[in-house]
Amino acid sequence: MDFTDRDVLRSTPLEELVIPDGTTVEEHDLVTDSDVIVGGQSTVEFGVRGNNVIAGERTRFEGHIEAEGDCRLDMWCDVAEDVLVGEDAYLGERVHIGGELKVAGDLDIGDDVDIDEGFEANGWIVIRNPMPTIVFLFVYLSHLLRIGEEDTAEDVLAAALDADREAQPLLVPRGTHVSDDAWRVSAPARIGDDCRLHGNLRAESLTVGRDTTVFGSLRAKNDLTVGRASEIKGDVTTRNGTVSIGPGVHVWGDISAENVALHENATVDGTIRASNEMRMHTNSVLEDVDEAAEAMAAVADNLDAVETGETDASEHEQQAATEPNADEVDPLEQPTATESGSETDAADEDGAVGAGADEASEQQEATTPTAETDAADDDDAQGSGGDASETPD
Repeated sequence: MDFTDRDVLRSTPLEELVIPDGTTVEEHDLVTDSDVIVGGQSTVEFGVRGNNVIAGERTRFEGHIEAEGDCRLDMWCDVAEDVLVGEDAYLGERVHIGGELKVAGDLDIGDDVDIDEGFEANGWIVIRNPMPTIVFLFVYLSHLLRIGEEDTAEDVLAAALDADREAQPLLVPRGTHVSDDAWRVSAPARIGDDCRLHGNLRAESLTVGRDTTVFGSLRAKNDLTVGRASEIKGDVTTRNGTVSIGPGVHVWGDISAENVALHENATVDGTIRASNEMRMHTNSVLEDVDEAAEAMAAVADNLDAVETGETDASEHEQQAATEPNADEVDPLEQPTATESGSETDAADEDGAVGAGADEASEQQEATTPTAETDAADDDDAQGSGGDASETPD
């Protein structure tokens, strides 16, 4: 989810509460993979776990702090429990830590710092009052420009003010109160995708991302927007703005606003009150690109293409099976195997009968001259006898 670019290093109060994607509240701990930047005079009743943790002056944490990177606590900060730092730690003057301080890197510590259970540092330990971040950046850039390293100074400034970094930090404006019961901020609030939060959210305007679950109600003075497939286990209320509900959203409570724009696939368990206009829509309520929806659409298109190809192939096979081959003979004109065999057997039998008749005729012809010869012999015998009787003694 994309956020508006903010310059978080200036001394003016932060202008927006920003909760990045994937932020969760786990057993009274606020957990994020991004940096955590808390404005001065704020109260955070959670423990905080993040990459780099930076807190302004007079900020109070009622839990512990776990920073994978650096941790910087300005003057008069108060942490009720332990502080664990994966790299370097910077503590301003009169900081109070109710537990133990463990630092994997260097420790830069100011005057009158109170650590109840002691501290450990694997690197250098310098006891002084660390300069504020903006002052350190100004001094460092001035030194680079003084020695003629304009390109290096430009790179450092671009890196410090880079708003296109991969992970958007968690930003808490000055004077914000964050607890398990309520998140109260007198500025706009923006919650990312895939978040899981506890407490009622109160802000000037409020935007909730996609696939986010809020165990509480939402209330804003101006517009309030809830993105796709989010679940709000409470009421959704705005005083002077419009409530926009995206597709697949489930609101367990009531919706009350001046204008209500409800997606046709959303679910509202309570009542809907609109003093001006109530309408149904089928559009996405968030302006940024829905990468998950685009990925699902691409997968659906690929499946349709595969199914279309399989259908065309099956139709082609069926057509090839039904069309006769040019070398094949019409089944009606071609005799079957049984008929061919019968005709062959009949022809063989006719041949055998013919051969027998020929043999009989040959035998008859062979016997006929013999009979004629015998008859001639008899005639000759009789003639001879007659001649003998006629001869006188």
